[in-house]
Parts: sequence; C-alpha cells; structure tokens
Amino acid sequence: MSNSLPANLPATALPEFVGVLGGGRMGAGIAHAFLVNGANVLVVERDEESAEAARERVESAAAKSIELGATDANLDEMVSRLSVSVDYDDFKDRQLVIEAVPEDWDLKVASLQGIEDRLSADAYLASNTSSLSVNGLARELKRPLNFLGLHFFNPVPASALIEVVLGEHTSAQLARAARGWVEALGKTAVVVNDAPGFASSRLGVAIALEAMRMVEEGVASAADIDNAMVLGYKHPTGPLRTTDIVGLDVRLGIAEYLASTLGERFAPPQILRDKVARGELGRKSGKGFFDWPE
Repeated sequence: MSNSLPANLPATALPEFVGVLGGGRMGAGIAHAFLVNGANVLVVERDEESAEAARERVESAAAKSIELGATDANLDEMVSRLSVSVDYDDFKDRQLVIEAVPEDWDLKVASLQGIEDRLSADAYLASNTSSLSVNGLARELKRPLNFLGLHFFNPVPASALIEVVLGEHTSAQLARAARGWVEALGKTAVVVNDAPGFASSRLGVAIALEAMRMVEEGVASAADIDNAMVLGYKHPTGPLRTTDIVGLDVRLGIAEYLASTLGERFAPPQILRDKVARGELGRKSGKGFFDWPE
C-alpha cells in the first residue's frame, strides 16, 4: 500500500494485511475488529505462551460475534486469516501495524521502532496510545509521515468510537485512509490533532478523577456517583465503573502524564494510588471501585 491511495481503492477499504503488536484484551479486540471485517491479521506477542493466549482470545471473540449475529462469516474461514508469532520480522509484509502495548513511554518507543524497522517504506504504523504524545512518538521514528494514533476503546467489539490522532507530520493520505478504515470497521471516527490526552482521555479522566475525590471525601458511594452520571447525564456507564473496565493502573498512568503536561488539576487522588498499590486494578483483578466476581 502506498502513501497515495490507488484511484480504484475505495476510501473505506481496509488493508488486506494487518498486524497488531500485543495480544492482551485491547490488542485482541483490535485484531478481532479487523478479522471480522475481512483482513488477514497477525498478532505478535513476547513469548509463545502469550501468543497462544492471544490466539484463544481472538478466536473466542470471533465465535461470539457469530453467535450474536454480528457477522455471518464462517468461523473456520475467519480464523484461517489469523496468525500469531513472537517474531517482529513477520511484520515485514503488513500494510498496517497497530502497536497495542502498555502505556509506558520507553516500551512504546522501542516497540514502534522495532516494528518500523521491519516494515516496507510505504507501510503505515499506528499507536493505540490513549494519552501519550503522537508527535513525541513520531519524533522517534524514521517515517513520521506514515504514523498516527488510532485510539480504540475497550471493549473494542462493543465500542462505536475510534479516536484518530493526527501528528503534525501525518500525511494527508494517511489521515484520509484512517477515516476510511474506521468506517469500514463499522465505527465512527473522532479526528483530533495531537494534544495531551487527546479529546476522549482528557475529558474522561477529568470526570473520573473528580468522582474518585468525591468517594475519598465521603460525598457519596461509588455506585451513587455513577448512577448520577448514568441517569442524570445519560452516560452509558459511570466514571468509576468505566475506570474499573479500563484498569486503575492505566488510569493512574494517564493521570500522571496529564498532570505533568497540563498541571495539578489532573493530579491523581490518593485513593487511586492506594488501590493500585494494593493490586485493586478493576475488572482484570476482580476488584476496583466495584467487585468483579467473574
């Protein structure tokens, strides 16, 4: 795929060969989204055990999408287009690779550089970062024109939104293509220029941090604060339950970054730091601001 989209390629066409680095809950969701919509998807993980776990996550999600009637695709055909690996070199034939590793700056940079070194010069590279500077990441790459942010939301299959984050050097062709990919995935694009926290994380974290402070101060219970936002403001999920779904450790990392770039109004409250220190990370650990017995 070249930077200039072929004249006969629809604006909504997906790349045929897509790669995802990281097969956790988010990476597996991204892989599933492309797989269900016809792409050949490669997931690269750090070791064989993690790679097979990623395969199981994606295949399970594919089976569920068929069960729920979200797709009429044949399961065997769909999973035949899925592969997993532990070798970055396998990205060499990918037209688009999305990095989906944890929100750690050094890890993101090393991962993106490792992917870019294997890609052809006209392939595209994206980060699923929810808050880190796309411009900053681009400065660590050789081909910033071919790089942007694609911020997917958890859980990916149920979310209707993808935040397309444009860096100062992102090419117009890539920006156009990314909008088309989002449409082809059956989702809606919100396009933003790179800024701390973009639009979604900045607003979502601001509300969540205030909700945490209210719990900390004894203003109301977590359940009542969430109900106020769900029933009063029509939020589908309250800010504290959303924090549990996202992960308290993830929210803490984002808040610390935003505090360092935007000021003390994003300083994490002590209740968040304490819960993370105790291992209360939300749904993935079984306990956060709510209990998750499943």
